[in-house]
Amino acid sequence: MNKNVQALGRMKSGKMNNTEKAYAQYLEMQRREGEISYYSFDNINLRLADNTFYKPDFLVMRSDGQLEIHEVKGHWTDDALVKIKVAADKFPFKFIAIMKQTKRNGGGWDVRDF
Repeated sequence: MNKNVQALGRMKSGKMNNTEKAYAQYLEMQRREGEISYYSFDNINLRLADNTFYKPDFLVMRSDGQLEIHEVKGHWTDDALVKIKVAADKFPFKFIAIMKQTKRNGGGWDVRDF
């Protein structure tokens, strides 16, 4: 069996995978500490082009009112990178790519702004 084959299909809309659940816990901690005032999961859909959409994982409002889009991945594919780059060029939000770090690499989150 080819180790590079990815599973087909995705989680049902509105249902988080384990990485997204862990990140939601992190966002909730930030909300309780006052760093962010709001976050929601899987509730907006951005049109990038005809028949091309991007549904980001989290919409986050910082405590200063700035809106951010947070996309959480265990592994980034070329398609996902292209979509977040196109969305960052097209929409007036700050786009942030989040990847969970392994415990071997210190844990936490690797953050990349677009």
